[in-house]
Amino acid sequence: MSGPSNNFEWIFDDIPIINGTQISVIAYEPPDEKKGDLVVQVKLADLQADPNSPLYSAKTFEQLGLSPELLKGLYAMSFTKPSKIQERAFPLLISDPPKNMIGQSQSGTGKTATIVLTMLTRLNLSVKAPQAICLAPSRELARQIIDVVQDMSKFTYITSELVVKNTLPYGKYAQSQIIVGTPGKITDVIKRKQLSVNDVKVFVLDEADNMLDRDCLGDQSVRIRNMLTKDPQIVLFSATFPEHVRKFAARLAPNANEISLKREELSVKAIKQFYMDCNSEEHKYETLCNIYDLLTVSQSIVFCKRRGSADKIAQLMKSQGHLVGSLHGTMSSEERDHLMDDFRRGIFKVLISTNVLSRGIDISLVSLVVNYDLPLDVLDQVDFEAYLHRIGRTGRFGRTGVSIILVDSKNTWRQMRQIERHFCKEIEHVPTEDWQQVEKIFKGII
Repeated sequence: MSGPSNNFEWIFDDIPIINGTQISVIAYEPPDEKKGDLVVQVKLADLQADPNSPLYSAKTFEQLGLSPELLKGLYAMSFTKPSKIQERAFPLLISDPPKNMIGQSQSGTGKTATIVLTMLTRLNLSVKAPQAICLAPSRELARQIIDVVQDMSKFTYITSELVVKNTLPYGKYAQSQIIVGTPGKITDVIKRKQLSVNDVKVFVLDEADNMLDRDCLGDQSVRIRNMLTKDPQIVLFSATFPEHVRKFAARLAPNANEISLKREELSVKAIKQFYMDCNSEEHKYETLCNIYDLLTVSQSIVFCKRRGSADKIAQLMKSQGHLVGSLHGTMSSEERDHLMDDFRRGIFKVLISTNVLSRGIDISLVSLVVNYDLPLDVLDQVDFEAYLHRIGRTGRFGRTGVSIILVDSKNTWRQMRQIERHFCKEIEHVPTEDWQQVEKIFKGII
């Protein structure tokens, strides 16, 4: 068999077989370190991809054959050309017949735009009923996705709708062509027949690893998939895919094309990672207050382990005159929406949160993330995927960002070293004795 063009390399090690079809793997050539290129690996569900086709890898949006209205929407959002992951994902996602996709792309590389454009291009504009459903694990992420849908489609007549808690009262019906929501609410409105699934042809999970790994969300997501009467194109995207979740994803989206990044590419290169020694819980809080001026150079997110900790720290900082906000899952829908809108507008610049904000939230001016507490799993082991998602809130689309871990015990020190080994990336020490030096280090980067 002849190989593709010189821009690509065929890899035949351990080629699997799915449903009797051999899987091929395509990888970009080794990245240009000076340019910060990513290594994108693609597993095709068949060997029919034509490397000479203009849709094999799209360098421009025009090559995708999009409508003038969608192109106008993209350019109005300041998209000029596809990102590295989009170059390979878009052609596969919009080709006919539709193919399932399992996509892994680090934060800030254009996952949301990829998902949204796929839904927009699959619609039959003459059908005025739900045709695409996109699920997100949190209200905040669902709101962010629907904003992108509406911005990208604003020069079209496509309709879209957010379906989360307190948005679709009983007796009302979701009739828009694109529906974005959370699994619990979507399950509820389908059961109540407030949302017809007869015409749904695209089913998307954003932050799919989180959706499929959590028992409740996973069960609800699978239940929604089973409610769909047609055989939809299934698209699963996330920045991380632990192996056990990837296997489950392959069952949910059978015979799927796969796009992924090599492990060493997962630790975002544009993010400078530091740690600061603290000798007690009190010293950790003092350190956070001492770097407040750095936190407000642009915008920052401080991640805590528990909602009680987030509220306590926010209240203490407010009592000392610092302008901060606190966000967690027990707040009402209205409170969460109002707080996020204020943060996006820059009314306050420091947001203290639990993991509810670690997934997919894109606030372009966030330049610094503080791990006040490291993310742990149910066995109190470091949750490497959660850590990666947290620091991915900064350094969006290649911009420089800073991540700081506050280390206040031998156990936290050990966990930080585990993070270094896992991602093969050193976390640099910043002394807390000389605050002029601290300011010089961080402001030189931010």
